[in-house]
Amino acid sequence: MQGYFCGAPLVHFNLSLGGPACLSETVKKRDGDMAQKTEGEKESVRRVAVYPGSFDPITYGHIDIVERALEIFDKVILAIAHDISDGSKRSLFTVEERIELAKSVFEHSPNLIVDSFKGLLVDYVGRTNARVILRGLRATSDFEYEFHMASMNRSLNTHLDTLFMMTSKDYFFVSSRSIKEVAGLGGAVEGLVPSIVARRLKEKFNLPLTKENQIGWEY
Repeated sequence: MQGYFCGAPLVHFNLSLGGPACLSETVKKRDGDMAQKTEGEKESVRRVAVYPGSFDPITYGHIDIVERALEIFDKVILAIAHDISDGSKRSLFTVEERIELAKSVFEHSPNLIVDSFKGLLVDYVGRTNARVILRGLRATSDFEYEFHMASMNRSLNTHLDTLFMMTSKDYFFVSSRSIKEVAGLGGAVEGLVPSIVARRLKEKFNLPLTKENQIGWEY
């Protein structure tokens, strides 16, 4: 029997489904549109994390965190902090040098962005549209400080979360500070930082060429 008018032609009821045949076509079209919209939203909503720090200099510990984070997030922003204006903390490498080193290390990682920031971290993260701050933990001693900072950042911006990643067992003892101290005294840093970083440390500390074999630096 004839029934609903669903556009141009008059259609028959689909008695097996208990409704007009055109209804199923309408539902199919609606579901198809929703599926396309969902796929489009997935493309527009990318998982982005900001990994902040001084990276003075960048070490294999930092690189380990970044490489593992890139398996979780679509994009990671390595955010290098400028020195505090009051002079309470002065970096060995300028922010420009740290950016250069990081870009060189990650030159084959298209989903890693190297950037710098001044001021509050939460303000910078808000400008990037990221929702996650990434931090590495080397030992339980790091947790108390990092927990305090994560709580403060959360209080400043309730839309942000902090993700802690444990540093690999091969690098849990490595820090930028210890690398500078060891390198400054002529100790071996090979295997703890990329070769380009080791060379730049040599230049910074004006180490004589006779130390090349001891430290493992290459030209």
